[in-house]
Amino acid sequence: MVVGGGGREHAIIKKIKENKNVTEIFALPGNGGMAKDATCVDIGAKDIEKIVEFAVNNAIDYAVVAPDDPLVLGCVDALNAKGIPCFGPEAKAAIIEGSKVFSKNLMKKYGIPTAVYEVFNDMQKALEYLETAPIPTVIKADGLALGKGVIIATTREEAKNAVISMMQDKMFGTSGDNIVIEEFLTGPEVSVLAFTDGKTVAPMISSMDHKRAGDNDTGLNTGGMGTVAPNPYYTPEIAQLCMEKIFLPTINAMNEESRTFKGCLYFGLMITPDGPKVIEYNCRFGDPETQVVLPLLESDLLEVMMATTNGTLSETEVKFSDKSACCVIMASEGYPVKYEKGYEMTIPEEIEGNVYVAGASLKDGKLLTNGGRVLGVTAVEGNLKNAVDSAYALVEKISFGNAYYRHDIGAKALAAIKE
Repeated sequence: MVVGGGGREHAIIKKIKENKNVTEIFALPGNGGMAKDATCVDIGAKDIEKIVEFAVNNAIDYAVVAPDDPLVLGCVDALNAKGIPCFGPEAKAAIIEGSKVFSKNLMKKYGIPTAVYEVFNDMQKALEYLETAPIPTVIKADGLALGKGVIIATTREEAKNAVISMMQDKMFGTSGDNIVIEEFLTGPEVSVLAFTDGKTVAPMISSMDHKRAGDNDTGLNTGGMGTVAPNPYYTPEIAQLCMEKIFLPTINAMNEESRTFKGCLYFGLMITPDGPKVIEYNCRFGDPETQVVLPLLESDLLEVMMATTNGTLSETEVKFSDKSACCVIMASEGYPVKYEKGYEMTIPEEIEGNVYVAGASLKDGKLLTNGGRVLGVTAVEGNLKNAVDSAYALVEKISFGNAYYRHDIGAKALAAIKE
């Protein structure tokens, strides 16, 4: 059983299907575009009670809880209580993403490199602090905000408006009751997802996300408009540094706090002039990073996941291909603000293996758009240039009304390779 309904979950399901022992996969709720790969069940990802009931009634052997909300709400704890083994952290460990204040304080306490920061629960004090804070600055809502609760302010005015919109106007609901104001770091960003059983850390291949809606990193922040892997800025030397200074110290810190983390821990990193620093942690697979990382995984995903649950990761092979992958997100025009849905999609059958559907519904046998990010199109090739070219060639074969995508996914990485 896979909890969730986006492109990330589709990528997980397709990879789990490669295991010969898997006879049936349920997606809760899934989406219309996954129906060929899993049985979709109309139970929302946050409806913990119904998820548990379904798992018990259908004798689920293993559950994968993929999105942040159910993890933070304790979905894994509730399933474990009924004897159902899960991939994903318990609520007390998922707080590493559920609260920015918790994760920043954890890093400070255990000396894990991150941006200098202050925490506020009083709007007036936050606004006073901004009078003299260095600009640009970064303002983060404490709680979950669909990956959008971070504002980079380039002027004092912008910074103050961000604080007011979070704390007074409740732009992110209660997630903005507490906020973090932190220094603006510079350098290339890297996403590293890692499997962990609470003792061993097995990093996956690095990736580069493209968060802004428009070409050349313009426009609003989104959940991600595309990714490439590996990330050329993430050299073997940096990887070694990250393992010693960030990955293992984080896992050890969580153990010290009696919050053992098992599952996938996502490290959002910045390679600053002072070395790698943590921008954020996520308690789960990133989306759309999953859509370039998992296609490069040569090991059996289900076996690796079960090893994180059973504490046997050190004895399990986690092997990645040395090829490159590029994923281009096809979205609805107007995302991430306002967009229309309900347009019919055509995806040629021969390229379905390269497509991860995020926002679609099935109506009278027709696949219709049903979200901001509609699908991810991924190509794997021997080098990054070919992967990018192939991904865009595949995009050309897919059509739906008001389709929108960036035209420069991978451009920054290709420029870095040439340097």
